[in-house]
Amino acid sequence: MNPAAYFRHFFQKNGMTLGLFLLIAVCFWMFILIILPQLFMVDFSLSKNLPPAELGGPLDVMTLEHYKFMIYGSAQEAGSYNTVDLGVFVRTLMAALFVTIFDLVICYPIAYYLAQVAHGGWGRLMVLSLIVPFWVNEILRAFAFRIMFGSAGVINTFLMWTGIIDQPYDFIPNNIALYAGLGYAYILLMIFPLYNAIESLDKNQIEAARDMGASWMHIHRRIVIPFAKPGISSGCTMVFMLSAGALAAPQILGGPSSLWFTQIIYQWFNTGGNWPRGSAYAIILLASTIIFVLLVMKIFKVKLGEIAK
Repeated sequence: MNPAAYFRHFFQKNGMTLGLFLLIAVCFWMFILIILPQLFMVDFSLSKNLPPAELGGPLDVMTLEHYKFMIYGSAQEAGSYNTVDLGVFVRTLMAALFVTIFDLVICYPIAYYLAQVAHGGWGRLMVLSLIVPFWVNEILRAFAFRIMFGSAGVINTFLMWTGIIDQPYDFIPNNIALYAGLGYAYILLMIFPLYNAIESLDKNQIEAARDMGASWMHIHRRIVIPFAKPGISSGCTMVFMLSAGALAAPQILGGPSSLWFTQIIYQWFNTGGNWPRGSAYAIILLASTIIFVLLVMKIFKVKLGEIAK
C-alpha cells in the first residue's frame, strides 16, 4: 500500500478530526520527546566542556575526546585503558541480560497460565493482583526491597527462624536485592507481551499434540515458544533496555562496592559538572543496547514488525 492510499484509508477509518489528532500526537511524541532530545544529546557529546563565557568562541569546536575518555581514560594515563568505566559498562550489560533471562523464566509460566488456563473471575483476579502492586511508586518499591533484604529484614528473619542460616546474610553487597528489585520492577513488561502472543494461539494445536502423545516440554518447545517468539522478543527488549538504563534501583539496592553505568552518567551530569562527557556516556549506552537488541533479533530471526504487533 502506497503512502497516499494508506493515509486515505487511515482517515476514512478514524475520521478527519481523530485522524489528525492521532498523527499530531504521534509526531509530537516521536520528534519532540524522543528524536530531538537525542539529537541534542549527540550535539552535547561532541562539544568541549567549556565555561558559559567561552561557548560559541574559538575553543567551542566539535571533539571526540569524551568518547576517547570512555575507552582510554585521562591523558595522563597514556597507553592504558579506562578499566573502571569499561568494567562497569560491561557488568551493567551482563546484569541487564541476567535480569532479562530471570524475568523470562519467571513470567513465561505465568503468562501461559493466564492465556490458556485461567478463565473468568480467577483470570481477572490474577491480572489485578499483578497490576495493583505497581500503583506504588517505583522508589517506594525499591526501598521496600531494601528493607526486605536487609540484615534485619523479613527474609533474614524467616531464614533464621527456620534454622536455614545461623546469622543474617547480607543480600545488599552481593547484589541479590538489586537483581530481585530490577526483576520485579519490569515484570509486567515481560508478562503482558507474552500473554498477548500466547493468547492468540489456537488451543486445538495443543490438544492435538497432547492426543498424539507429546509431552508438555515438547509442546512448549515445538509449538508454544515458536508461536510466542514475537512476544518473547518484545518483552526481553523492553526489560533489557530498561534494566540497563535503570538508576533508582541501583542507587537504592546496590551495595557499596557495586556501581551501575547509569550512576556514572548521573555523576558526570550532576556532581562532575561535565554534561558533554555524561552525554557521550549516555549515547554509548543507548547505541550499545540497541546494537545488542538488534543482534539478538538477528540470531533468533525476529523482525521488528513482529515485535510491534
